[in-house]
Order: sequence, then C-alpha cells, then structure tokens
Amino acid sequence: MDAFYKHILVLLSIPIYALFIPFEVILSNYRHRKFYSWRETMMNVYLNALNTGIDLLLRLVIGLSVLYFFYQYHVSINWNPIAYWIVLLFAEDLCFWIEHFVDHRVRIFWAVHVTHHSSTEFNLSTGFRSSVLMPVYKYMYFIPLVLLGFKPLDAIFMYSVTQIYGILVHTQNIKKLPRWIEYIFVTPSHHRVHHASNVPYLDRNMGMTFIIWDRMFGTFTEEMPDEIPHYGITKPIENPNHPIHIITHEWKAIAKDVSKPIPLKDKLKYLFNPPGWSHDGSTKTSKELQKEWRPLPSDHRNNV
Repeated sequence: MDAFYKHILVLLSIPIYALFIPFEVILSNYRHRKFYSWRETMMNVYLNALNTGIDLLLRLVIGLSVLYFFYQYHVSINWNPIAYWIVLLFAEDLCFWIEHFVDHRVRIFWAVHVTHHSSTEFNLSTGFRSSVLMPVYKYMYFIPLVLLGFKPLDAIFMYSVTQIYGILVHTQNIKKLPRWIEYIFVTPSHHRVHHASNVPYLDRNMGMTFIIWDRMFGTFTEEMPDEIPHYGITKPIENPNHPIHIITHEWKAIAKDVSKPIPLKDKLKYLFNPPGWSHDGSTKTSKELQKEWRPLPSDHRNNV
C-alpha cells in the first residue's frame, strides 16, 4: 500500500516539476516580468533537497513510529470509505493550519519556518523552498488524526497530496479566481498575501488547501489592489545566499537575545513569544505593527 501511495504522488507531482514550472518561467519572461532568478531558484532547490533528505530519514525513525504508537489507542469509528477520505482531507488541513499558526506565532518554530518566507521572489519554485528542520516535529500534528482512527500512512499521504496543491498556489500569474473558489479554497491571491512582508499582510492566510479556517479564526486578509505584496521577511537577511546562514540566521538572533542580561522569564519570552517581541519594545510583533499601521494614499503606495 505504501508503494501504491508513492506511485500516486509521483503521478501527481510530475506536472509540477516537468510542466508547470518551465511554463511559468517561459510565461514570466515572455511578459517581461522577472519572477525567477537563477540564484533564488537554485536556493529553493537546495533547501528542498535538504528538507527531503531529513524528512525521509525521520519519517521512518520518528514519524511513523510515533504515529503507530498513538494509533494503538485510536477510537473505533465505522467510517464510510468516501466519508473517511473527505473527513481526513478536512481534518488534516485543519491540523496543518494549527501547525502553520504556531510556526508564525512562536519564535522557536518561526526560526524553522522563516526559511520558507525568506525569498524576495514568489513563484512556483518558492513552494519548494522548504523549512529544512520541520520534519523534526511536523508529524506531532498528525497525532489527533490517528487517534480518530485514520491510519498513519493515510494521514501522511493526505498531507503530501495537499502539499502538492500548496505548491501550485505560489504564483503571480493567476490573479483572482471565481468568488466561490476564493471563499472556500486557498488561491494564489490568498497566498501572495501570506508571503508578503507588508504590515497588513503579516501572519495572515495560513491555510494550505482551505481558506475557511482563516475566515473562521480571524486570520484572513484579502489581497488589496492598493497594497501590492512585497515578498520576503520584514528584516532583510545578511548574506541570504549562504547555504548555512539561510537556515540558521534566526537561531543566531535568538541566541543573541537570550544572552542579554535580563530576567529568566524574559529569556523564555524570546523563545516562546511571537517573533518581534522584545523586553524593551525595541522591536515589535506583527500584531503591534498592525495596530500602528495606517494606509498610505494609494498613489504614493503604488510607487513605493
């Protein structure tokens, strides 16, 4: 069954690697839009290769072992086969939303996730710009699924399928889709907001497949015509093409903050509070920045 899943994923992912990315490269060049650069694209490939290697190693050693341990204690539900996969799709996507929310709101997890947001470009290859160390803990978020009776391999398979969808929304070539799609599903427009460093867009639109979670939990923001997304993170990275620094830069910043002569409770806050928190107010969280944000006149904003 594991081999069957692998064959399905290969068939699903081939169009992304072999068709969609080259097509987008050609299309962006034809339109004279510099959506791709060799340096950023190669960095995306490098980070994805590291993530894949760690993921394959830990999936057997940690991921499946942990999930099968908890699966022993699952509740017995007589699932209809169709309902089983539909519920798993929604449940897995909700678990991803929770993981993604934590990644953005707890600094030690942001230190892992920030790599994915570090590119100043936004294209299909950005979807492969993986958070290298995420395989260390991401399977923990699947524990509720296996306790509900979903098989560990099924949960991992569904995550992989939705991740393929999540890669496809990393594009600037698709503007707005029909309203009903924009209301239910994560679209390129929604995900451009998520990757933008504009203050009103920070920590918004966390979903992978469905945008309904963001609408339900208050983290949804529409892409605004007068607020053009600027991609990357709020604080530029020194030497962003260094293969080690791109992964460890936020950990270095945390170590610097924790080494300050401050009370232990403040040291812990530098680990577990949202990114941007500071004991002296010298830096601000996304919520604090958004409270202070005032929109600029549209004519000025579009020329920034």
